[in-house]
Amino acid sequence: MRFEFKPSFDRSIKAFPEREKQELKDAACRLIDALSGQELIPKGMGLKKLRGNFWEMRKGLKTRILFRREKDWLEFILAGDHNDIKRFLRRA
Repeated sequence: MRFEFKPSFDRSIKAFPEREKQELKDAACRLIDALSGQELIPKGMGLKKLRGNFWEMRKGLKTRILFRREKDWLEFILAGDHNDIKRFLRRA
């Protein structure tokens, strides 16, 4: 499975503490492994299809990761809370 961390994703995680930045990237890597069939998809990831090709996954209680999925391609777009995701989707 191919993937890309968009510049918007990197900008969105700048405000997070270093430890949390790494946890977000690790969560994204676990998702890549799960979708490529190397691991089972944990229920705690909270994968949810939003609209079109946009999906979100949960990272903890408040933080979510927005990504776009097309066949074997994943684009990680944004990390933030529920309102950040809604705001992005309104403009997209």
